[in-house]
Amino acid sequence: MPDYGHPLRFGSFITPTAASPQRPVELAVLSEELGLDLATFQDHPYQPSFLDTWTLMSYAAARTERIRLSGNVLNLPLRQPAVLAKSVASLDLLSGGRVALGLGAGGFWDAIEAYGGTRLTPGESVDALAEALRIIRGVWDTADRSVLAVDGSHHRVRGAKRGPAPAHDVPIWLGALKPRMLRLIGRAGDGWLPSMPYLQPGDLARGMGVIDEAARDAGRDPAEIVRLLNISPETGADELVRLAVEDGVSTFIAMGDDEGGLRRFAALTGEVRERVAEARASSGVRERVRVRRASALARRLPGIGYDDLPPELAERAVEPGDPAYARYTSSYLRGGAPGLVIRPRSVAEVQSAVAVAREHRELPLGVLSAGHGISGRSLNHGGLVIDVSALDTIEVLDSGTGRVRLGPGARWVDVARVLAPHGLAISSGDYGGVGVGGLATAGGVGWFARSQGLTIDHLTAVEMVLADGRVVRAGAEQERDLFWGVRGAGANFGVVTSFELTAARVGTIAFAQLAFDASDTAGFLERWGRELEAADRSVTGQVILGARRDGARVAQAMLVVDSADPDTVIARLQPIAEIAPLLQQQVVLTTYDQVMGLFSSDDPQRGRGEPHSHSGLADHLSPALAAEVADLLDAGTSYFFSIRAVGGAVADVPSTATAYAGRSAAFSLSGFGAGPRFDAAWERLVPHLSGSYLSFETGTGPRWLERAFPPAHLARLRELKRRYDPTGLFRDNFFVDPATDAVDGPAA
Repeated sequence: MPDYGHPLRFGSFITPTAASPQRPVELAVLSEELGLDLATFQDHPYQPSFLDTWTLMSYAAARTERIRLSGNVLNLPLRQPAVLAKSVASLDLLSGGRVALGLGAGGFWDAIEAYGGTRLTPGESVDALAEALRIIRGVWDTADRSVLAVDGSHHRVRGAKRGPAPAHDVPIWLGALKPRMLRLIGRAGDGWLPSMPYLQPGDLARGMGVIDEAARDAGRDPAEIVRLLNISPETGADELVRLAVEDGVSTFIAMGDDEGGLRRFAALTGEVRERVAEARASSGVRERVRVRRASALARRLPGIGYDDLPPELAERAVEPGDPAYARYTSSYLRGGAPGLVIRPRSVAEVQSAVAVAREHRELPLGVLSAGHGISGRSLNHGGLVIDVSALDTIEVLDSGTGRVRLGPGARWVDVARVLAPHGLAISSGDYGGVGVGGLATAGGVGWFARSQGLTIDHLTAVEMVLADGRVVRAGAEQERDLFWGVRGAGANFGVVTSFELTAARVGTIAFAQLAFDASDTAGFLERWGRELEAADRSVTGQVILGARRDGARVAQAMLVVDSADPDTVIARLQPIAEIAPLLQQQVVLTTYDQVMGLFSSDDPQRGRGEPHSHSGLADHLSPALAAEVADLLDAGTSYFFSIRAVGGAVADVPSTATAYAGRSAAFSLSGFGAGPRFDAAWERLVPHLSGSYLSFETGTGPRWLERAFPPAHLARLRELKRRYDPTGLFRDNFFVDPATDAVDGPAA
């Protein structure tokens, strides 16, 4: 039989004994400590001396960090497929993509019948397992919007809700020996998981042949199917090497609960890996980290070196034909169709991902942190995306001083929840579902802007991977020029892998929601601007306006007051509440993390097409600007218009201190619209604006950069770009072109 080129993996096969319930967990932890790749557990739920395997796996997942977990094998007759699918996906998400699904048709029928299972003939077992596979994969396929319906003889679902999708493409390994079951593995399985003690001489080779033939008949590459084997822990290195290079086995799982046996088995793995690598090199067998289905290979795009990815990236990479790809076809507002998504889990892997991007310099490159973004530039069509959502660390380094370290893949709602017990908060936008990476390199206009400034004003240092692959730390004491540029134009200089910030002391706050009659829109905006500028700095918020209804326009205002005293809150809100007739009002005392949680969603993003949003900064809401905004809204060119308060502490920072330059502005304006009419209407606002905040801007090109960055800032940014990214590798998110100092045509 051939060597399929799969990477070698080694695991343990653990008995879920109830007599000493911590023992199987300790063996799983030991397996991880010994460097094994996989911990698997028997599943005989009818045994009074056994723990429930799924509960045990969940507990073991919480006690481990790296090792993969699987049943060996789960008893299908006692596990309803749709529920099992959700259980697997849930644990995969909770464990960070560490679950495999080992599945079997069941044995010990008398015991199974006693627990409500149905005795099946061998042929019926195959049919039942095939139906279960369709249901399980159907539940995981959240990209399919059709009704999930399987009308099987043994398993039926109709209208079952799809999802959640697992964190990774969970493999389904089947434990089986009979020819019909082996043919099912060839047609629809991801792996064969037999046990050596139950194999007769020749069974392994015959089984491999049956699976391979069935795979080819189904139009599959036999190498799509991983070959695993449960073995005695006393199996020697010579036999393991022979099984790998002659029989195609790539995953060896040591049976038994003897700690000494596990240690002896683990001690062999290095030698076996070396000898198999030597044998493959001499025979020309190339290691294949992951073998994709023919249907997935057909969707690859030309010009991308899919098969040349480093092993550490290839395993988790997402291609257009992969089940996880649907996540990358939509952002908050914008659609995408990247050719390859790389998902690094460490700084070293980010370096490898950037190296891949350098090798594909001609392709678009997006960097995706974690959540929602207006411009959607983290995705693209036909290019590469580096998804750093796995770098989601949230660490409180010093609660007393407020020092925290954040990964770019964390979401601000999660940051708020972690910091809240320490009495800390970071002003970080007004929507909790936004990822740290994008916002903390652009500015960060949040609920405490007037009292605390922008998010970037709390940055003390960043660690980032530059275009040439170097890892640098930038802060007040080192790489100071780079640190200046990162705070406002960071997407131009590399991939930030961690942020260090100083959080502020924040306790109970007030959150107010007010609805005004803003039919006199221009007058309302003038008064709103005047009162917000005059308000105490503890007051920050925004007002949202849209189309008129029956001639009237409602303005929805949301405000935070950083005070726990009700009388103080009312006193500071009262002048604002009097600027126009109130239609509705609600003021509650709450906490910052709860406010961020109000504006956050875990639902999949469904954006499609190309959103149209423009942004501007205004020093004041002057009568002329208020009139232009009112005309824009009355003309119906914008269906959503927001005015956020800045000023206060934002203006305390000199304009030259950061790449973000709009320190004189008291307000940040953004509008959504469609087509040239909206663009033309926005241009009438521009003479009244003093800058732009690029996080809310979908326009691209030099003109938009010149609106965001004054000439001196832009000249300095171009010089930094020439120093840190002279070839313009990072160019798909408000590109500062190092090769030009002039406007290059109209904005797109």
